[in-house]
Amino acid sequence: MSTPVGTSATIASPTSPVAPRETAHLGRLDAVGYLICLGGIVRRELLRFFNQKERFFSALVRPLVWLFIFAAGFRNTLGVSIEPPYQTYVLYEVYVVPGLAVMIQLFNGMQSSLSMVYDREVGSMKVLLTSPYPRWLLLLAKLIAGVTVSVVQAYAFLAIAWFWDLDIPAVGYLAALPAFIAAGLMLGSIGLLLSSMVKQLENFASVMNFVIFPMFFASSALYPLWRIRESSETLYWICECNPFTHAVQLVRFALYGQFEPVSCAVVLGVTFAFFTLAVVAYDPGRGIMARRGGPAGDPS
Repeated sequence: MSTPVGTSATIASPTSPVAPRETAHLGRLDAVGYLICLGGIVRRELLRFFNQKERFFSALVRPLVWLFIFAAGFRNTLGVSIEPPYQTYVLYEVYVVPGLAVMIQLFNGMQSSLSMVYDREVGSMKVLLTSPYPRWLLLLAKLIAGVTVSVVQAYAFLAIAWFWDLDIPAVGYLAALPAFIAAGLMLGSIGLLLSSMVKQLENFASVMNFVIFPMFFASSALYPLWRIRESSETLYWICECNPFTHAVQLVRFALYGQFEPVSCAVVLGVTFAFFTLAVVAYDPGRGIMARRGGPAGDPS
């Protein structure tokens, strides 16, 4: 039987060897399909970040103001005595740089969860959460994208802070990369769980204030814990139990080529716990989304 003019024989034959390769994994839930989904979400978030240049520069304003103004004023009154990982007395601005770098990741994690609330209600995530791909994959992709952005912002801040004579060894900048990734994953996981608890976008700002400021100020980011212990034993233990403290310590030790095992264990444990809770919360069958009737909160 002859083929009609203008009709491709490959259309009538599903097993044709010349079928387009790019459609081979379309809709398939295998490893390649998972990677395509993961890469697509990460790429979208990175494009959104690079197209919003004001977001990049605004993230550097807070730590630079603290480093340039507050650290200069506290330089002579809040010098830090010899304690690990420092081998000698350090100036206040040297001490606060790791904490300010992780502060960037803290704000980025909360901002990423804010965008998650918007996307879940009216954006692309509303559609993705109804796709056949597992929720943990979608949330992991969102988390990885947020961590990538936060690490870029943290290293941009370190590049500017380098002019303050921090005496950080060159190898420390490379050794700190895994620490920044671990800290970003932990803070992003906390943000994901918070985003699952917020019903409306307008309520998220108040939630952020109740999370960001206590985590940041009740930590070792701005002052060593032994100074806090001198004034209040209770506040010292609150700071010691704060996971943000351990994220800062992990980065601080890594910048000087040292490893802090306790902080690493706390950061990884908190990351696993909060990400697991976020996955459960976004499960429409048993989590917080189930009580709302779906990703957008509409009973259907």
